[in-house]
Amino acid sequence: MTGSQQLVDIDPRHLFDIARLSEYLRDVIPGLGKLSARQFHGGQSNPTYLLDDGKRRLVLRRKPPGQLLPSAHAVDREYRIMSALQNTGVPVPRTHVYCDDAAVIGTAFFVMDYLRGRTFWDPALPGLSADERAAIFDDMNRVIAALHSVDYQAIGMADYGRPGNYLARQVERWTRQYRASETRVIDAMERLIAWLPQHIPEGDETCIVHGDFRLDNLIIHPEEPRVIGVLDWELSTLGHPLADFAYHMMAWNVPANVFRGMAGVDFRELGIPEEAAYVRRYCERTGRAGIPHWDFYLAFNLFRIAAILQGVYARARQGNASSSNSLEEGAKAVPLAEIGWQFAERSERRARS
Repeated sequence: MTGSQQLVDIDPRHLFDIARLSEYLRDVIPGLGKLSARQFHGGQSNPTYLLDDGKRRLVLRRKPPGQLLPSAHAVDREYRIMSALQNTGVPVPRTHVYCDDAAVIGTAFFVMDYLRGRTFWDPALPGLSADERAAIFDDMNRVIAALHSVDYQAIGMADYGRPGNYLARQVERWTRQYRASETRVIDAMERLIAWLPQHIPEGDETCIVHGDFRLDNLIIHPEEPRVIGVLDWELSTLGHPLADFAYHMMAWNVPANVFRGMAGVDFRELGIPEEAAYVRRYCERTGRAGIPHWDFYLAFNLFRIAAILQGVYARARQGNASSSNSLEEGAKAVPLAEIGWQFAERSERRARS
């Protein structure tokens, strides 16, 4: 899907008192008129709405109603990180207000500017010219490099996560999550669970990581091939930049039918940089000579996504799935783990050569 984000009538489960919201926002956003609201269609875990008073458009993002896990649906963290990044090289919507008073619309929420632009779901960018694809990918590279170069302490985000030892903590966390939702033995996952803790690269780095930096979480300018907004900061924290960057680069290594990938396409014909060229440009922008242990970071991210999808698969089997295709999506844990193990094996071969 390309084009503007799709709007639909508000899901009955996500309805709220628009008059009460209008009254509240008039006190914090001067000149705001009577609001109407529609909901953005998509897979966001936090319901997201377009607010319109006839003169300006805003976006409301809220926690869903009902019983929630304490750390889930962290709209307060999304608001905080986007507010902190306002005057950096990372393009984010302007934020206006965060409200945790459930008396307003029932759950915590925040309001930010609406960005008019394009959303692309297929990383191969069908319908665009090779020059447009090249420019969009280069700007996407610029933005993630800018994010990883932000001085998180200088913008007041020193307490946004636990600095240091990110990779070891993540491997341990996702191993626990995988074991908790395990439904059958996946040989590749067993190998990765044994291999990853033993091969964490030496040295450590800490920066702000997005956690889900991919094309469909970006807003592209309506006419120009440049990023005007990075959205969906729910998984952001302090972490390792190369883990975040390798997650972003999984698209180069995973087929389209497995997990939002483009492995196997003719990159040169499409105008999309090949993996090595894209990595090199990121290194230039972040002052690196290169990325040793690149295969580890790819293997780690494929393991992480496989663990997440195993949870989706387990919930689907129990009848607790959040969408109708959860069983099919969850089954992709197996091929993703197998691709991850291929990178671990390649790492071993390179270490021996």
